[in-house]
Amino acid sequence: MTATASPAGTVSRRAFLAPLALAQFICSFAGSSLNVMIEDITRDLHTTVEGVQATITLFLLLMAILMIPCSKLSDRWGRKRCFTAGLALFGIGTALSGIAPGLGVLVLGKSVFEAVGTALLIPPVYILTTLHFTDLTSRARAFGVISGLGGIGAAAGPLIGGFITTGISWRAAFLFQAMVIAVIVLLSRRVVDPLEPDPKQHFDAGGAALSAAGLFFVVFGILQADSDAGLMALLVVVGAVFLVAFFVYTRARERAGKEPLLSLSLFRNRTSNLGMATQNIQWLLLMGVSFVVAVFLQEVRGYDAIETGAIFTAATLGLFLSSVAAERLAKLLVQRTLIVAGFAGTVAGIALLLALVHASSNVVAFAPGLFLIGLGLGVMLTPSVNLVQSSFPEQLQGEISGLSRSVSNLGSSLGTAIAGTILVADLGSGNTSYITAMVVLAAFAVVGLLTATRLPKQVIPAPTAT
Repeated sequence: MTATASPAGTVSRRAFLAPLALAQFICSFAGSSLNVMIEDITRDLHTTVEGVQATITLFLLLMAILMIPCSKLSDRWGRKRCFTAGLALFGIGTALSGIAPGLGVLVLGKSVFEAVGTALLIPPVYILTTLHFTDLTSRARAFGVISGLGGIGAAAGPLIGGFITTGISWRAAFLFQAMVIAVIVLLSRRVVDPLEPDPKQHFDAGGAALSAAGLFFVVFGILQADSDAGLMALLVVVGAVFLVAFFVYTRARERAGKEPLLSLSLFRNRTSNLGMATQNIQWLLLMGVSFVVAVFLQEVRGYDAIETGAIFTAATLGLFLSSVAAERLAKLLVQRTLIVAGFAGTVAGIALLLALVHASSNVVAFAPGLFLIGLGLGVMLTPSVNLVQSSFPEQLQGEISGLSRSVSNLGSSLGTAIAGTILVADLGSGNTSYITAMVVLAAFAVVGLLTATRLPKQVIPAPTAT
């Protein structure tokens, strides 16, 4: 990448940031809002909870698979062009999903078109933000807005989706997404790409195919855990073989002087590696808890979409409060402290969800735990993103943005796949499968906490290219 003049002089920072942050919001919303529509969708489309879970997981998985290739294409085709194309595909996906006569069309619209659209538009969000906000303070503030809205979108998905589903229809929730996309398109007209696209840049199709196959088989294998343990193990092993082949293939290309899909040098930065590990676990927890609680309340406790969605107000409020305070907290505390505190709060929140499930059958009993989880995740989402993006110079922002988003979306898909599969495997057991799923999520939260303690106390941002 070769930097050109910043668009700061022609477009105000708020005008530049608004469509990017709103895009992250609606993509996160799309990932979690389906959780409270499961009962309505299974009834209207004559399908099963497992079918809808697979739809959600496939949506998140395809985003993870395509995020790195699409980040490379954004350098080749241009960040603004990819952002616009992604919005268009996402809009088509919402339209197909809203009129779906059966599960097949819902999968096509939700899991394919929306996923491809998201993979195209999200890397430009982070690349453009990094290039536009050049100093550490303004960049941290911008990432705070984007990450905060992303977290709020994921937490508010069940709330907004529940109100729309109960008040109108689950199909109207997709109309809401289409309306937000239309607003983003209008707001993004003034967004200028500060870098010229490079149409001659090579695209590593072989690397893209190997990485996609590896990630797909690993997550698809996990989804088989409730039906066939042998098949699950086989698929996970196949996925691991593809991923090993990807790294061997990539190393060979680098040694031959050819440009790979993803430079292995990105994995030599210890701070970034730890930061991406925390990102992966954060989104695994957010989407895993959202799916498990939403399905449990509907399928076991018998609550409707609006009652289920309303309880997620607690998580949304927690995320909102911590996101609003993100800038002030960043000035008072180092990034490692914020991430450690966030995981500690999340562990406490999951512990409350486990403790209160027997104490009361009232849906309000879930509020304290969800509030703490929202508060904890909101505290650490921004520091993790800023830590990873700031670890690399300007010319590597395309690659690290795609890798970072891929890692986060892989966490989302794993959260739904792992915790969701544990829950759905034995819904008839009542509280038992719920408790097992939440204990597994608590274990991941503890791993995230231990990982965060290994982060350096002070992170020095990479120098900007001149």
